Amino acid sequence: MINPFKKTYTDQENVLFTFLAQVKLFERLTYDELALFTPYMFLRSYNQDEVVFFRNDPSQALYIVRSGSVSLNIDLGEKLEVLSVLEKGHAFGDNSLLENTRRIYSSIVISERAEIFVIPQVNIMDIFENHPNIKAEMLNSLAELYNGYTVNLFNAYRSSFGFFDLGQAYLHPEK
Repeated sequence: MINPFKKTYTDQENVLFTFLAQVKLFERLTYDELALFTPYMFLRSYNQDEVVFFRNDPSQALYIVRSGSVSLNIDLGEKLEVLSVLEKGHAFGDNSLLENTRRIYSSIVISERAEIFVIPQVNIMDIFENHPNIKAEMLNSLAELYNGYTVNLFNAYRSSFGFFDLGQAYLHPEK
């Protein structure tokens, strides 16, 4: 039986929802839940070598690559070391889902051009406040991502024969 009161979406919205559903942080959300984010998704164009954000900047937005490539970099003195290269469908700046955080790496566009969706943290926090189920689902996805990062860190440590002090990764943050 067809529900005449069920919200329907345009083809363009359905394409966007399909794209978002492939992003780890959004994969658990329904189209109705994803629709809450769309008014706050701003598509920004970047050129090669343009910085999206620097390490230690306040985490004020979540970014999702629509096209192009972005490198995530850690600065070692005057040198940048690439942590990862992200392409279409990957989110970065995910610590913006947490309040009062700063960027732990820098992000730089490495393709000739890149289109990146930007979702301001203030809007994410408003959605979280009004929809605790969305907050729970997205933070669960974030925890899975961070668990994966920890597994990768341990594997890197094992394969490098302990050439760095793993104990530094588990220092308790200062309060």
